[in-house]
Parts: sequence; structure tokens; C-alpha cells
Amino acid sequence: MLDAIKNLFGLEKTDYAELVENGAIILDVRSKDEFNSGHIKGAVNIPVNILQNNLSKLKDKNKPIITCCASGMRSASAKGILQNNGYTQVYNGGGWMSLNNKF
Repeated sequence: MLDAIKNLFGLEKTDYAELVENGAIILDVRSKDEFNSGHIKGAVNIPVNILQNNLSKLKDKNKPIITCCASGMRSASAKGILQNNGYTQVYNGGGWMSLNNKF
């Protein structure tokens, strides 16, 4: 149970820098205004509230995707949406500023 909770909230030990080096997509699920006020260079912005209807923008379901937001809550929701739709390598990166410091 604890492992499931850690996995859901992105608390597992993940080498985000290595994932990005190997072509992972950084998916920022904050609102457009939040994204425009600052984001990780190269990140894709699809707000979590419209993610379900925009999955076609994430074509390769086997490519690693790192979700991020302001604190980690929306990115956890986004991770669940992606996994429920067949995406196989999804990581919750948590808050975007913290994630940005891991590269």
C-alpha cells in the first residue's frame, strides 16, 4: 500500500535528468496563464482539466512522460489519466520548480 501511495505521488526514486536525456516529454498540466508565467524549457502544456480530450497530442504511448504542475496534486491526477489511457511510462515529477532543479 505504501509503495502504491509513493508511486501515485511521484515519491519513488526517479532519475528525471536521465529520462529527459533519453527523450522524455515534460508535461506541464497547469493552466495556460500559470505556464506562461514560468515553466521548464521544452515542456508541453496541456492543462489537466482538458488532458483527457487532448491525448492525441501525446502520440507515442510508450514514450516516457513526466507530469508536473505547481505542487504535485494535478500532476498526480494527470499521471492517472495517462495510465488509464494506456500510457506505459508515466512519472509524477511534482512541482515544476522542484523538478526543474533536478536537471
